[in-house]
Amino acid sequence: MLKLLRNNGINKLSSNLIRNYSTKQSVFQALDTFPKRHIGPNENEINEMLKNINTSKLSKKNPNSLEQLIEYTIPKDIRLNRELNIEENRVIGENQLLKDLKKIAEKNKVYRSFIGMGYYGTITPHVIQRNILENPGWYTPYTPYQAEISQGRLESLLNYQTMVSEFTGLPMANASLLDEATAAAEAMQMCVNISKSKGPFAFLVDKYCHPQTIDTIKTRAEPKGIRIEVIDSKDFKFTEDVVGCIVQYPSSNGVVSDYKELADRAHEANALVVAATDLLSLALLKPPGEWGADIALGNSQRFGVPLGFGGPHAAFFSTKDKYARLLPGRIIGVSKDKQGNSAFRMALQTREQHIRREKATSNICTSQALLANMSAMYAVYHGQQGIKDIANAVHRKAIILAEGIKRMGYTVLDRPFFDTVLVITGDKTDMMIKELESRQINVRQYCSKSISISLDETVTSADISALLNGFSAHASKPLGLSSPEQLEKETSSVSVIPESLNRQTPFLTHPIFNKYHSEHELLRYIHKLQKKDLGLTTAMIPLGSCTMKLNATTEMYPVSWPEFNSIHPFVPANQSLGYKEMFESISNMLCEVTGFDGCSLQPNAGSQGEYAGLMVIRSYLTSIGQSQRNVCLIPVSAHGTNPASAAMVGMKVVVVDCDANGNIDVADLKAKAEKHKDTLAALMITYPSTHGVFEEGAKEICDIIHNNGGQVYMDGANMNAQVGLCRPGDIGADVCHLNLHKTFCIPHGGGGPGMGPICVKTHLAPFLPGHSVVKGVGGERAMSAVSAAPWGSSSILPITYVYLKLMGGQGLKKATQVAILNANYMASRLKDHYKILYTGSHGLVAHEFIIDLRMFKESAGIEAEDVAKRLQDMNFHGPTMSWPVPNTLMIEPTESESKYELDRLCDALILIREEIREIETGKADRKNNVLVNAPHTEKVIVADNWNYPYSRSKAAFPTPATVASKFWPTVGRIDNVHGDKNLVCSCPPLSDYQ
Repeated sequence: MLKLLRNNGINKLSSNLIRNYSTKQSVFQALDTFPKRHIGPNENEINEMLKNINTSKLSKKNPNSLEQLIEYTIPKDIRLNRELNIEENRVIGENQLLKDLKKIAEKNKVYRSFIGMGYYGTITPHVIQRNILENPGWYTPYTPYQAEISQGRLESLLNYQTMVSEFTGLPMANASLLDEATAAAEAMQMCVNISKSKGPFAFLVDKYCHPQTIDTIKTRAEPKGIRIEVIDSKDFKFTEDVVGCIVQYPSSNGVVSDYKELADRAHEANALVVAATDLLSLALLKPPGEWGADIALGNSQRFGVPLGFGGPHAAFFSTKDKYARLLPGRIIGVSKDKQGNSAFRMALQTREQHIRREKATSNICTSQALLANMSAMYAVYHGQQGIKDIANAVHRKAIILAEGIKRMGYTVLDRPFFDTVLVITGDKTDMMIKELESRQINVRQYCSKSISISLDETVTSADISALLNGFSAHASKPLGLSSPEQLEKETSSVSVIPESLNRQTPFLTHPIFNKYHSEHELLRYIHKLQKKDLGLTTAMIPLGSCTMKLNATTEMYPVSWPEFNSIHPFVPANQSLGYKEMFESISNMLCEVTGFDGCSLQPNAGSQGEYAGLMVIRSYLTSIGQSQRNVCLIPVSAHGTNPASAAMVGMKVVVVDCDANGNIDVADLKAKAEKHKDTLAALMITYPSTHGVFEEGAKEICDIIHNNGGQVYMDGANMNAQVGLCRPGDIGADVCHLNLHKTFCIPHGGGGPGMGPICVKTHLAPFLPGHSVVKGVGGERAMSAVSAAPWGSSSILPITYVYLKLMGGQGLKKATQVAILNANYMASRLKDHYKILYTGSHGLVAHEFIIDLRMFKESAGIEAEDVAKRLQDMNFHGPTMSWPVPNTLMIEPTESESKYELDRLCDALILIREEIREIETGKADRKNNVLVNAPHTEKVIVADNWNYPYSRSKAAFPTPATVASKFWPTVGRIDNVHGDKNLVCSCPPLSDYQ
């Protein structure tokens, strides 16, 4: 009988499900739709969370409605009252979208490219591709600000710095920059900073540098008033105003020159020498530091990172020890933890923008950590001998190719070279380019009379034969029967690099580069490091203003397709039609999301987007005869990169106050706008504010600026609270940048890559950045380039494309609503335990909120850092610490986190509040408690000695989740002061790793 009842019940349930399904949708409708996978809470959980929020703040008519929540959160005058039109706006499944995108990708033609110019074919070891590039354990963590739970990638980045330092012969390297061209621009500014002169400044650029590098240097120099002279380095004249010079080593046409005499002349005139160089060539060539360079930089792409149509790639940068504090970007250093163990951390962080603002060394607030880690592992895998073998093979292949071409009657430039052969083709140049392209081969047209061919580790005997056969079609002499193998034998004794430039010093000597050469060993090393880091694979990362949302596997999948990652950025336009179609689609969708009219995808970081947006404003103002406008108003609540970016474009920063509620002081803004009405260039505003509130007067603020002749730049850092609900362009902004690595799902990669495209109003669109190599990029009156590649980090743009397409207009709106709901739910749960520092006029927050911990310093001796470190004991990454308000935590849960995970964090924070109360009441010792001693490592917990006035279980297993599954910080709290006072930025002795 019971069995029968159960069967009847099941049958009734099944029939209801079938009946309900049949009335809702066709059986042909995709079931693998994405919004339900991207958004964490289900509908029941959403309703539960809405009930938890103080319903008196919501409409009594429908208190459990997301729409009502948004009505009380976002001011009425800026709300978007229609659905976003994301192209077809159709419901599509993940599988079908990948099929559609594959068809677009196949419109790209994957030819053999020997164009060079800083981009080369490379063999990415599959163990690195699968276990780093395609591994969420490596690509989902954030920048390693919480060093105790970031030791894995910090160690790998230290390996990267050591690698760069040893290759370049300069002792101090950073953890990567955005690309070679922007690194060169940073080097120029560093030369200015080192000079300590008040100006005027001049910087000499060798005309044989890569053209995209020259263009980017010019962009950066112009607003700073730095005179740029592009001439042959032989003709450099070091006048009093010259602070430095840059040469390419080897040069863009392949020539290897000895710059020692030039370096001596520069130093005699108190000028610095910058070498833009190539890591692989330095396995054979004398390091720049040995012939006198003060700074070395370049692209580490050919160390195992795919071409990717220009990026993302990790630029390297090294210098002398005495310039360490002026080095741009992040530096990984060695310090010690509370137990005296060696530990890694980001060093010299007081140089960063959030501290020094407009006085920072650079506006760069990120790096290319994921790609730097790939290149570091490439060096670890191959070691010194492996890299030498690759470099020698590439060099010998270039000699073989040059000999074969010469035998056909062509003139080959008779100068030392490493991997690039320059062929004088005269009037046959265009014909030869077309001939080779017809054979699916790309080479570089160096000028109207010559062609250059750059070889790499992927080149085979068949590639050499194909090149020689292409040249033979228009040769004055037949090649004969000389095969590449025969040419190899006949040129075995040929040497083209002068002995004075041969490398004599060893490199990659540290044991870390000499013990992981088998795949098993490297695989285990990669996973050993991965286990030390907390990423989204472990827990939510509630960093305010960082938007650590889901990086879906479907979004990541196309990044590895050869149609996207195996194309040189400077191929002919007809070979990248798939990319063109995708770029246009992304640009259109981003314009729809933001309410703007034009888009540039070139900026390859948020900081670059800020810089590009302000430069576009500057170009526009100059075009209308208003070049005297150079004042930029910036609220005190703005991102620290904002004032640094304004300073970079030559603007004078004027700070605007905020009121007691954290909103922009409109009266102060109006007074300062009117005071500077003749020189006002721009206002930089973050919306919603970094205090986590939608301010009521956003439109009025924009009107004040426009009425006083300025433009409005909106920082897109908090765009995750706007998408589908309101738009910057409708609010009154003229330009905004978007962090695709926040709102639009590109992963943070442990500190990069990122993308920072800008969207603009019609009047600014003509000035969007162009490119010196690839024509047709940017607006009709395009400013010069801000990045090395024409479309920035192109190969990660499929991530954003897939996200936008899969979510559609409705999905994007729902995601934003839930992001705001999640933040308000957490704030509601925590409000009785912590003060919520800022709320809107209805007592609600935006997509993030700040909890105030300042009172605990006096009551219990506890600060924000103690709470953040204690969260590590509870399997969490701490929220954003002491920014924008000191001794507070800013929490951003995003829409991707489930109610379970939100509750887990709330429970942890509530438990911590009880632990603070134990100190306040005297139950726990003020100077020896679970908070000030956090985090507790496994080594500490299992030690024979336990000298703490609380139990091991309270220290390490304070919550049910930690009992079920424990993530262990691998070092105790790190001594930051010790690390900065005893600066060590390369691999320590092997004993420190044990």
